Amino acid sequence: MVEQRRSSDGPSKMIQSVQRALRIMELVGKHREGVSAPRIAFECRLNRATVYNLLRTLVHEGYLCRGDDGRYTLGLELSDRYSELTQAMAGPRTAGEFMRRMSTETGYSTFVARFVEGRPAVTAVTEGNRSPHVEDLIVGFDDGAHATALGKALLGTLEPREREQFLKDAGMRPFTGRTLTEPEALEHDLLVAGESGVYAEFGQFQDGVGCAAVVVCDSENPAARVVLAAAMPLDDASRFWPEFTQRLRRAAVELQPLL
Repeated sequence: MVEQRRSSDGPSKMIQSVQRALRIMELVGKHREGVSAPRIAFECRLNRATVYNLLRTLVHEGYLCRGDDGRYTLGLELSDRYSELTQAMAGPRTAGEFMRRMSTETGYSTFVARFVEGRPAVTAVTEGNRSPHVEDLIVGFDDGAHATALGKALLGTLEPREREQFLKDAGMRPFTGRTLTEPEALEHDLLVAGESGVYAEFGQFQDGVGCAAVVVCDSENPAARVVLAAAMPLDDASRFWPEFTQRLRRAAVELQPLL
């Protein structure tokens, strides 16, 4: 069971609900596969009504996630607080260090891409232990821009005529059954993504994998344009998408001065 804190260890006046919420997060953190509410109540020595109220609050705030099986796991907000702490103590000095730190904290593989000889190409990769391995997305990969989030982000920086010519030359072959293979469909996708600032694909490049990308640098010179992307299992994308895309936007701001 979770160890009880002794009253003599802290101030005389403390908020019990805060202490209980922290005990719950500590317990959930010890169960990588998730833990049920009844188990949480038993191990934290709390009544179930209190536990359910605290769990609803923690899920709403993004510090915990509730799976379809009713089990709870740690949420992305917790990794954001850790990120802020580590950044305050010692920020990364290079883009490579930044990517490694982000992949370690989120568990998702991160990618940087640029235009290389006029084609969107992956220029840096850091793999995360929660992301499926995407065999083709390695440094130097310059195919399938219409099917990858990082490719879409770079294509989105082109003028419509430039993009039309690129797609005509490169083609739009299907990688999966979800790949967009018509220029009109891609144009609509880019228009929607341009409004939000996040370019996405869900199983369009590889089945079971989702990817999000944001523009880090948008220069007049195409060769100087840079995007940051991250890949994750589709199940995670459906659960964490709003929180993760917000995190990705912040990451782009942090990465820009390191490039």
